[in-house]
Amino acid sequence: MNHYETVFILNPVLSEDQIKETVKKFEDILTSNGAKMISKENWGLKKLAYPIHNKKSGFYHLFEYTVNGEVINELELTFRRDERVMRYLTVSLDKHAIAWAEKRRERNKKQKA
Repeated sequence: MNHYETVFILNPVLSEDQIKETVKKFEDILTSNGAKMISKENWGLKKLAYPIHNKKSGFYHLFEYTVNGEVINELELTFRRDERVMRYLTVSLDKHAIAWAEKRRERNKKQKA
């Protein structure tokens, strides 16, 4: 099982229900293929560095999970086919990135408390 992190940007014209439905769809793809979700973060509406499809902002979401590598191809194919997704990036985490992600999660917990 490898450790992965996926960030994806959803179209800013989506309603809150559509966003939840889309995020649930991608989470279901991972969990149905044996992924163990470690963390899910909703970063909210953020301004983009440059326009994508004439949009200047988007809803950012992050998934951190462990899974076999074959599932990544299916997930990314679904991202490409879904017109609600503007951009996505999946990276494999090494031990240093995993440690940094744990620190980030702890820092976020403290900020929310």
